[in-house]
Amino acid sequence: MLDLGISKMALIGAVALIVIGPEKLPRVARTVGTLLGKAQRYVADVKAEVNRSMELDELKKMKETVENAAREVEQTVHTSAAEFEQQWSEATAGLNPDTPVSSSGLGWEAPPPTYRHPKKNWRLKRGATPQWYKARAGVRTHAQSGAARVARYRPKKFD
Repeated sequence: MLDLGISKMALIGAVALIVIGPEKLPRVARTVGTLLGKAQRYVADVKAEVNRSMELDELKKMKETVENAAREVEQTVHTSAAEFEQQWSEATAGLNPDTPVSSSGLGWEAPPPTYRHPKKNWRLKRGATPQWYKARAGVRTHAQSGAARVARYRPKKFD
């Protein structure tokens, strides 16, 4: 690289003052400064791009290793599953598939219980408020149409 010290910079400045002149020197110095700043930014951008490409290469290598490891795991799972199926078929070869076997091994087992839907009022939220308070305070627990509500609260006629 260039070895620019203070003495060399002073010599360059003195030569520039003589060659360019004192009137144009500030404008030339400003132009040279902006050009140097642009050059430094360009060099920094190039360095950043090189670093990004190196990191990208490292990530690609890491991705390949992870994919290879995943393939190996998948192959071991497939081979172990095939071995398990073979062992299972050997173990159950003498059994009749139509006869259920109980967990105790003593004979028939009761069929599993069927699904029962919960009570019909599963939509009502059961909160911490007691039912007697809801009844006394008039909290509605059932949906009611507008016509039914009007009929319920219509004043009774006295004859």
